Amino acid sequence: MQTSPNGLTLIKKHEGLRLTRYKCPANLWTIGYGHLIQPGEIFDEPLAKAAASALLKKDVRIAEDAIKRNVIVPLNQNQFDALVSLIFNIGATAFRNSTALRYVNNPDFKSGTYPTMEQAWKAWNRGGGRILPGLVARRSDEWNLYNS
Repeated sequence: MQTSPNGLTLIKKHEGLRLTRYKCPANLWTIGYGHLIQPGEIFDEPLAKAAASALLKKDVRIAEDAIKRNVIVPLNQNQFDALVSLIFNIGATAFRNSTALRYVNNPDFKSGTYPTMEQAWKAWNRGGGRILPGLVARRSDEWNLYNS
């Protein structure tokens, strides 16, 4: 399964497009559609929009691979797309260790911290140690897509 155009639109909506590098709310250098600049990557010049799209596709593949490695239940396209958006934002390692993943793989799972899958999903709403309205909106959009 691959991310659909609908899933890419969701990510683009919440990431926005910045053709020059900037610090995201977590104080990390970022460029394009939310691409975290890795050691050795240099972006001294503005990106072309096509280059930003290429970075997005590369980053989306990482999220898709995280689903393939960690999710053991069948997913429909909307669920897959919502998970790609979540993983794109929080990272594959955070997803692998998340209560949200436990709920995805076992809907009967019960957590003392997050009694429902929705609460576990929407708990990923912080950046730089504080709740960010943009992440609250993103988690809500992802959750709605997951359940549609």
